[in-house]
Amino acid sequence: MRSRLAVLACGSALWVMSCGDGKPAAVEAVTNAAPAPAAASAPVMANPSAAAAAPSDPGLVVTGPIIVEHQVELTAQVDGVMQKIFFDAPARVKAGAVLAQMDGRQVQANLDAAKAKSRSIENDLKNWEAEAEVLKADYERQKTLWKLGLTSQEQLQHAQYKAESDQWDIKRVQETLNTSREEEKSLELELEKTKVMAPFSGLIARRYVREGQGVKEGDKLFWVTEEAPLLMRFTLPEGYFGHVGAKQTFAVSSLDAPGETHEARVKQISPVIDPASGTFEVLVELVGNRGGLRPGMTANLRVEKNH
Repeated sequence: MRSRLAVLACGSALWVMSCGDGKPAAVEAVTNAAPAPAAASAPVMANPSAAAAAPSDPGLVVTGPIIVEHQVELTAQVDGVMQKIFFDAPARVKAGAVLAQMDGRQVQANLDAAKAKSRSIENDLKNWEAEAEVLKADYERQKTLWKLGLTSQEQLQHAQYKAESDQWDIKRVQETLNTSREEEKSLELELEKTKVMAPFSGLIARRYVREGQGVKEGDKLFWVTEEAPLLMRFTLPEGYFGHVGAKQTFAVSSLDAPGETHEARVKQISPVIDPASGTFEVLVELVGNRGGLRPGMTANLRVEKNH
């Protein structure tokens, strides 16, 4: 009985040991097995209809002032007193019209003195030229006498040098006369500066001075402006470069002229892009009737890429 129990105990032990040895092997096999590859994701196909439905470029709305090519504030070119004003705002004037006259009596007096000095030098020059003719005749006579043996070599050379010296005196007086005439021109320019003249045909937008007022050089006198053609200058991002062409037209409107829409045509496009701002400049000109638009008004303009 004891031997049978011993045999059963040994068998149970062997069965437990075999089970213990097998289980770790199975775990190790699973652990060392390579991980299963992940399922490859299916490629995403672009939707042609979605691409076609991409939003188009909405364009830009630029805002800026309406300008003209010529618009300037006239300033005093000399110190003086405003003597007479001939035109006032809002008069229309032609190019070269005298708008006002400053007191130029002192400059006129200096000019008269310079002209008198020039006349005196001219008379002096004529005197030197006449004397030169006399000395030239003396020299020719001395040459004739020397050929006949009736005069010495020294007398001949004396007549020659005297005639040549007189020619240098004539040149000196001529240069003095030229200097005096240049002084005349300078004073004529100073006298011209006392006249305030319109540099171009346009409209007197503002007058800053009155008669009898003393002004200094650089003081503002008048503001003169053209009325047409009306222009608008603006900048666009570099992405629009090449999409705005010459002679392209745009619609322009202004809150100051409600209900009006005007056509503007490209007049000039900058050939380069400003590297600091990444923009380029466009200048357009309004065509047709300007309606209620005036220089200085703020206008709006829509720009779309020209494909």
